[in-house]
Amino acid sequence: MHWQDYGFSELTTKQLYQLLKCRVDIFVVEQNCPYPELDNKDDLPTTRHLLGTDEQGDIQAYARILAPGVSYADASIGRVLVLASARGQGIAAQLMRQAIEVSRCYWPEEHIQIGAQAHLKGFYQAQGFKQVSDIYLEDDIPHIDMLLA
Repeated sequence: MHWQDYGFSELTTKQLYQLLKCRVDIFVVEQNCPYPELDNKDDLPTTRHLLGTDEQGDIQAYARILAPGVSYADASIGRVLVLASARGQGIAAQLMRQAIEVSRCYWPEEHIQIGAQAHLKGFYQAQGFKQVSDIYLEDDIPHIDMLLA
């Protein structure tokens, strides 16, 4: 897996198309959850897009890293995904380690907060995150806020 983070203006049109397709395929179609995927955060000058690509350059994993003050007071990681064909190989843990590293590179003094799907609590706890909220519904999916100090 090749990992690279980009600002919005650094993405090629092919990369942008692929990452948006992956996000819609997983978060809207696979999870059967119609919601506004394009939320005016992707093209902010501080937003980072972490791509995990295969040997052909096709996206297999992705996360969006946001600056403090965009979604939370802290930095945040979201839109975390691994394509179905790449699951079960430890790529999600690699993706989170890389996303945390990117966040620490840009905002070294900041905590990292996420809005995690509740059923993934154990996965994120294994990455060092701690639950900091009760369960709440976001787009009819149970979520919890978690923090990495």
